[in-house]
Order: sequence, then C-alpha cells, then structure tokens
Amino acid sequence: MTNYDTPEDTTASSADGTRVNRYISSSGFCSRRKADEYVAAGLVTVDGDIAVPGTRVLEGQDVRVDGKPLFPDEDYLYIALHKPLGITCTTDTRVKDNVIDYLHFDKRIYPIGRLDKMSTGLLLLTNDGNIVNRILRAEGRHEKEYLVEVDKPLTDEFIQSMQSGVPILDRVTLPCKLIPTGSHTFRIILTQGLNRQIRRMCDYLGYSVRRLKRTRIMNIDIGTLPLGEWRSLTFKEIRDLKAMTVKKVQ
Repeated sequence: MTNYDTPEDTTASSADGTRVNRYISSSGFCSRRKADEYVAAGLVTVDGDIAVPGTRVLEGQDVRVDGKPLFPDEDYLYIALHKPLGITCTTDTRVKDNVIDYLHFDKRIYPIGRLDKMSTGLLLLTNDGNIVNRILRAEGRHEKEYLVEVDKPLTDEFIQSMQSGVPILDRVTLPCKLIPTGSHTFRIILTQGLNRQIRRMCDYLGYSVRRLKRTRIMNIDIGTLPLGEWRSLTFKEIRDLKAMTVKKVQ
C-alpha cells in the first residue's frame, strides 16, 4: 500500500532541533513556504532572538511569529483513505479486516465517522480527538457527498422524495441535494450521518443500492487517490477543516 504523502510531510527533525520553518508549519500557523517568508521578513523570534533561515528550534524554546507564540502539532496525524470494499471502520482489532490493521500505523488513530463495509470511498482518520468531536457533532451539519448506483431507473418521485426527507430509524431524514448522473446513478449531498442512511432511504422507496462511494467530506475531496491507498492531508486542508468546524460549533 502506497503512502501518497506530500513533501511537506516527509522532512524529519534532527537531534539538534527542528528547522524553524518546519516548526512553524507543524504548529498549524501557516505553510512551510509562508513560514520562510515570515523568517525572511524578520518577524520570527526564538527565545527573543530574530530567527534566520536555518535557525533550529530546541524543545522548550519560545517561538513567536509577529509576537504570537506557537505550539507544534507534530504528534497529530490526519489521513485520507480511499477505503476498499470489505474493510470495516472500527478500532476493534478483534474484528476481521478492520481499518486499523489495514493501515498498520505505529500511532493509534481513529476513523472520523463510519463508511459501511460494502461501500468504498473517502474515510478520514486522525489521532486528534478535538477535530473528531467537532466533525461528528450532529448540529454541525457538515456536508458529505456520495456517488450512488441503484437497481432501477430514477423517477421524479424518487428524486423528490430523497431530497425532501425519508422516514427511517424513527425519524425523517433532513433535506438533501440529489443530482442525477445517469438513468440509474446520482450524486447526493447529505448533512447528517445516520447508520446506512442512503441504503435505508433507497430501500424505503423500493430501490436497492448496487454501488456506493463517498467522494467528499466537507472540504476534503477524494480526487485521484487510488482505491485502497492513503495520503496525509495537506496543510491547507487541515487549516480549512479546523476553521470550518470551529465556525460550525460556535
């Protein structure tokens, strides 16, 4: 299994400290390139001394950008996985084909939400408990987008019913957006995450789901990530994700 990581994620710290641009980037303040610009402008200090390109930061030193103190998040992982069929979204390693054993990470990570065993597509995983809680809070109404194939042609009644709300699990689903893409296929954007929601909605209306793939969670898109592979989220994706979740729960 290939790691589709970015160069920004692969530079390691050495025993004599971390380069100041990487330290700033790992704090989530800005990208490494932007950190270089702050350093060049003389806006970065390490223990009160103005940093220069190549300055290294040791554990416990006070790093500031334009007077603002920084705290690195180097221990946090943010992963996008293109989940294949048959993988179960559980941290219980006693379950066969669980996602934790599939990834074989050294650090303990957790899936953000679930994607049922017979569905494919985007699954986010992290060891940042704060972001997990923010995304999973129902009142956040965070968008998730799926590609779906069903067993018979779409009708106007099916499309309208799916968008208006369907009674499942002792409630009526929230309004959603459905865009037909073929006689038997459609894109659907949900803002809630009930158990097997799309499958249950289709079943209630007399349809069976043949294929289901999640392509987007909020600002994270699966893009061209190959089936079964994973990548680290980019700095911009993490920054925007955090901004969206903070805004939603305030």
